[in-house]
Amino acid sequence: MSTLAHTMMTSARSADSGLVGPGELDRYPYAETPMVDRVGAPAWEGPEPELGRVGRRAAGSRGRGLHGQLVQQLGQMIVSGDLGADRPLVPEEIGQRFEVSRTVVRESLRVLEAKGLVSARPNVGTRVRPVSDWNLLDPDIIEWRAYGPQRDDQRRELSELRWTIEPLAARLAAGHGREDVQQRLVDMVEIMGHAMGQGDAITFSRADSEFHSLLIQVAGNRMLDHLSGIVTAALQVSGGPVTGCDRPNEASLGHHGRIVDAVGTGDGAGAESAMRQLLTVHPEVERVVPAPREH
Repeated sequence: MSTLAHTMMTSARSADSGLVGPGELDRYPYAETPMVDRVGAPAWEGPEPELGRVGRRAAGSRGRGLHGQLVQQLGQMIVSGDLGADRPLVPEEIGQRFEVSRTVVRESLRVLEAKGLVSARPNVGTRVRPVSDWNLLDPDIIEWRAYGPQRDDQRRELSELRWTIEPLAARLAAGHGREDVQQRLVDMVEIMGHAMGQGDAITFSRADSEFHSLLIQVAGNRMLDHLSGIVTAALQVSGGPVTGCDRPNEASLGHHGRIVDAVGTGDGAGAESAMRQLLTVHPEVERVVPAPREH
């Protein structure tokens, strides 16, 4: 039995997780699949797929109970390719495999359907959807991809997307001149500097994440604000193309400080330029962001 399945078994066995109310279970159409049709069902037995560090850590954002753990496990299995496109997912088999109630299975599949990973149709059942249908901007999927077979593509795509989003956000933020925001940005840079001196990578990362999220939030563009989760997820994955945020050092801290100064003086062009310098890949890494690609 896997560690996750054992945790699920010992954490709770209630048939009612409290995630749905009475009478709501039948709203999600899971066809009772005949045994003859289950030949192509997932082979649950066998070695567990390797789970990414961030994927396990991020489970708290989906809840710490059985529901969140099952979403985590199934999501990573789908994204890694262990459950390929059009594979049938039979709730009864999932429940038996992970020793959770039908309620937990259905709620978990609901979450995965909202992310575009699975689809449920009457008389057909639940099946894994192709990558083209996934919500690739979902922070959970970003993290799962970053530690799966698609890790290189995911990290490159994140770097390119950040290059598009954040310089613009820095420019727009410089035009708002809010003292409270300016002070908060200053605070984050000070925290990052102190954390770097103490060798505290976790505190540095948290302050860095808040710094970038704050810039996007005060840019005054709701569509950019909607994408702030992408930046947060990007800052939580490591490896691949290395930006000034990935390796805490004096140069990185200096770029953050220049962004703060430019935002404080209303220098949009300066804030944008400083952000581009921060997001530029270090010289020792071959790929430079943004990198042109041949199609």
